[in-house]
Amino acid sequence: MASAADQLASSISLSKFGQATDLKKRLWFTLGALIVFRLLSYVPIPGIDPTQLDLLTQQMQGGVLDFFNNFTGGALNRASVVALGVMPYITASIVVQLATSLSPTLSAIKKEGESGRKRLNQYTRYGTVGLTVVQGWFIATGLESAGSAVIDPGIMFRVGAVISLVGGTLFLMWLGEQITSRGIGNGISLIIMAGIVARLPQTMIQLFEQGRTGSIDALVLLIIILGVAGTVLFICFMERAQRRILIQYPKRQTARGVQAERSHLPLKLNTAGVIPPIFASSLLLLPLTITQFAGQTTNTETLWGETLVWLNANLRHGSPIYMALYGFGIIFFSFFYTAVVFNPEETADNLKRYGGFIPGIRPGKNTEAYFDYVLTRITVIGALYLTAICLIPEWAFAEAGIPFLMGGTSLLIVVNVTMDTVTQIQSHLLAHQYGDLIKKAKLKGRQR
Repeated sequence: MASAADQLASSISLSKFGQATDLKKRLWFTLGALIVFRLLSYVPIPGIDPTQLDLLTQQMQGGVLDFFNNFTGGALNRASVVALGVMPYITASIVVQLATSLSPTLSAIKKEGESGRKRLNQYTRYGTVGLTVVQGWFIATGLESAGSAVIDPGIMFRVGAVISLVGGTLFLMWLGEQITSRGIGNGISLIIMAGIVARLPQTMIQLFEQGRTGSIDALVLLIIILGVAGTVLFICFMERAQRRILIQYPKRQTARGVQAERSHLPLKLNTAGVIPPIFASSLLLLPLTITQFAGQTTNTETLWGETLVWLNANLRHGSPIYMALYGFGIIFFSFFYTAVVFNPEETADNLKRYGGFIPGIRPGKNTEAYFDYVLTRITVIGALYLTAICLIPEWAFAEAGIPFLMGGTSLLIVVNVTMDTVTQIQSHLLAHQYGDLIKKAKLKGRQR
């Protein structure tokens, strides 16, 4: 049976949207911030020759950097000041969260509340700067050695490029935080989704052009379209799937007599959401950026040069080693992030404090063990689902030799972030409707 909140949410109409002025301001702010991000993706690093850069990016197509280029909306190919996007920030966040789980000192800081969270955020920003400097330096040296893409090579270009990339990444990090606080939430995820969606028209035009010229068989093209539609529906189904645990509270005296209150604790099948693919992608981006750009500056006759050539050849998008590392990263972060966002011990203690219990399970340690038991098993299903969605389409396109950029990972991020954004909008509309009900109730009380 639907709750009162669900029934109220289902009654929300577009007429209520026009009355929610605060929501409209948030939507306009979010749209403006995403437009600023897209404009920045066309601002190149100082000292770049656009013509020679186009030739260079055509030679590097098909590599793993071409895959990560989708997350920035083509900014990496254009050597933009936001070429690295928010990936260094995400990588730094992963490192800080892992360190918090392993280090007693950082774990104690996390338990300090708001002040501890601010200190950990500051550490994340320092890590973002460090990672961006490293990746930016290798990008700058790689551009210098790749041909005549750099107008005036030298230390001044490298320093200027690193400063530009650091500034671009930090600005996107700040922009994402502003979208979260002043927009409709999920700022970092919305920036990533905006980069993917920006490449979607070009991808679709390229695909249909290949079908028109006969590069792709018409039947294969139809299978791709049906496969994408089926993948979107499957993602929607799995993201809404829940394991609902019955929670019962002690009997209470009501107007209808003594009744026992019951509710459900919903556990999403994919508790980690879209975070595992993004985390795994960002961790792969750091070494792969270094190997691909450093491989152009290293003597291939040395052991280090041969190693870089081997890595660039075997870590290409769709290669077995790349797929294995990516799949392992998704599974690992599915369990890791689920453990971060859901604490069985804390949830069991809260239930015990308010008198709630699971029928047939004793409160306290037994309830905690039951939560851990259920969560572990649904996380296995969620991790396998994420791995299949991200890897099977990529493997199929790689085997067929089809340069289709809208793979499973991109679809997962777009669909998941879109669903979260719609939920955020519904929450704001619901809050606005509750506010109207409270005002009406107060007005009736005054009239009496």
